[in-house]
Amino acid sequence: MADIQSRLIRCFSTVFPDLPLKIIPTVSQPGLIAWDSIASITLINVIEEEFSISMDFELLPELTSFDRMASYVATKMEE
Repeated sequence: MADIQSRLIRCFSTVFPDLPLKIIPTVSQPGLIAWDSIASITLINVIEEEFSISMDFELLPELTSFDRMASYVATKMEE
């Protein structure tokens, strides 16, 4: 899971370059103004490319924090 988290931090950093790396594991959509619908889609695309997975866009409303994204990616990697 640590490898997934470090790779996911890079994904978030790509989409939100002004966000300090130390803060990324604690971010959530409601607390980050820059995390709008366009940023969500961009983030999904970056994560799909990084992990070579396909994410379900219908789950987007549920994937509203770093932790939830990390859990989802871990689940997809196990498939």
